[in-house]
Amino acid sequence: MSRHQGSSGKGKSSGRGQDKSNGPTSGRGRDNSKGKSYSRGNAPMRKVTKDSSKPTPDKKSPVKRSNTTEIRLNKYIANSGICSRRDADMHIATGSVTVNGKIITEMGYKVKLEDDVRFDGARISPEKKAYVLLNKPKGFATTTSEGKGRTVMDLVANATTSRIKPIGRLGRNSLGLILFTNDEALMDKFTNSKNGVPRLFQIELDKNLKFEDLKKIQDGLKIDGKLVTVEEISFVAGESKNQIGLKIKNTGSSIIRSIFDHLNYEIIRVDCVAIAGLTKKDIPRGHWKHLTEQEVNTLKMLS
Repeated sequence: MSRHQGSSGKGKSSGRGQDKSNGPTSGRGRDNSKGKSYSRGNAPMRKVTKDSSKPTPDKKSPVKRSNTTEIRLNKYIANSGICSRRDADMHIATGSVTVNGKIITEMGYKVKLEDDVRFDGARISPEKKAYVLLNKPKGFATTTSEGKGRTVMDLVANATTSRIKPIGRLGRNSLGLILFTNDEALMDKFTNSKNGVPRLFQIELDKNLKFEDLKKIQDGLKIDGKLVTVEEISFVAGESKNQIGLKIKNTGSSIIRSIFDHLNYEIIRVDCVAIAGLTKKDIPRGHWKHLTEQEVNTLKMLS
């Protein structure tokens, strides 16, 4: 699959006016009955009436431009899908909304997109929810921090305008699937230490794994005083005994290295081949895809 160029919304009006009888117009033309869309450069000419020879705005009434870095709190809440703006004002007045940990009751209060806005204690976002699955190549760090060289954020930069983050980590030289989202509830599900979401790894070791060591991993290992368990472990069918399949619910790959370091094996290669049923099918290395609605619903239903 070739790389997507991000999602684009359909049905939005891109012109300056609307025809009340025929719905939203597109471009500068008024007749949109056939769904035509025009860019600014090739839009049909606006009719010139006898009373108005110039369609340009009156210089004495400049068009007001909104501040794109801030948004009214009630609109922020409404855009998140919680309720209408009018109802949002009511909830703000009753102290149900906090911004960066502070209760806000002021009407017209403005916030930035990066602010921590919570409604009844749950964090909300006005952005459209996005779910992007990346097949990570070697040489990219799993981080959102700048100054770390090449990162996975460079690979998904054109996937969406929503501020997505990776769930879990893969080492710079590890391969495979990473899920990105701005859905806080799904992030919590993945990182929940009790439940979590299973991930399947294929691991190549520097030597064959002894059967007794495989049993130790199956039964659970005590590493630095902590019991480390896995969901499943097995030899990869048809491969040599240094090729291992390992399923864990931990979101990081460092636990894998801890297990095999403890048993004196060196890991040559780590590849995350599946996340909760999501696979690398049709996603070439270094490319990504948006999850389908069905795939998102399946992830949300996992316990």
